[in-house]
Amino acid sequence: MTLPIAAFILSYLLGSIPFGLLLTRAAGMGDIREIGSGNIGATNVLRTGNKKLAAATLFLDGAKGAFAVLLVEHAASHFALGLGPVAALGALIGHIFPVWLKFKGGKGVATGIGVMLALCWPAGLTMMVMWAAMAKRFHISSLSALVAFGFAPLDVMLFERTDLAPLALVIAALIYFTHRANIKSLFHRTEPKIGHK
Repeated sequence: MTLPIAAFILSYLLGSIPFGLLLTRAAGMGDIREIGSGNIGATNVLRTGNKKLAAATLFLDGAKGAFAVLLVEHAASHFALGLGPVAALGALIGHIFPVWLKFKGGKGVATGIGVMLALCWPAGLTMMVMWAAMAKRFHISSLSALVAFGFAPLDVMLFERTDLAPLALVIAALIYFTHRANIKSLFHRTEPKIGHK
C-alpha cells in the first residue's frame, strides 16, 4: 500500500501547482481569481486578453498531469506495478483541490486531457480533437469540455484500453462536478463564449 499512496501524494502535489495563478502574477496582472469566473485555468486567463499566458497555462496544466503519470509509471515499472491510473487521479484532484489555495483550484480540463494523453495517447488525442471541434462550432469552452470528457470512457474502449474505462468514467464525473455551475448556465443560455472578458 505504501507505493500507491506515495504515488498519489506525489501526483497530487504536481497537479496542485497553480500555473494560471503563478503566470498571471508574474506578468503583473494580480490575482486571476479576482477576474472573470475566478478560476485559475486557461479559459479564465484568456479573459485577461493575454493569449500567450492563456496558451502557456493550458500547456503547463496539461503537461503537469502527463508528467505525473509518466513519472510514476516509470518509477513503478521497477516494481512491476501499474500505478498510472493512481497518478492520473492524484494529479487531477491536485489541480481541482490544491491544498495551497484552500482546495479551490481549476476545473481540470487541461490536466484531465494531459493524464489521458499519458495513459492512452490515441484517446487523449481524440478528446483534444473533439474539444477543438466543439469549440470551433459553438465557441463555448465548458460545452466543449463536457462533450469531450463525456465520450472519454468510450474513447479508451475504442482504442482497446477497457482497463481504463472505470478511471475515464471517474475523471468525466469530476469534470462534470467542476462544471456544475456551467451546466446551469448552458441550460439558461447565459454561458460566456471563449475569450469573453
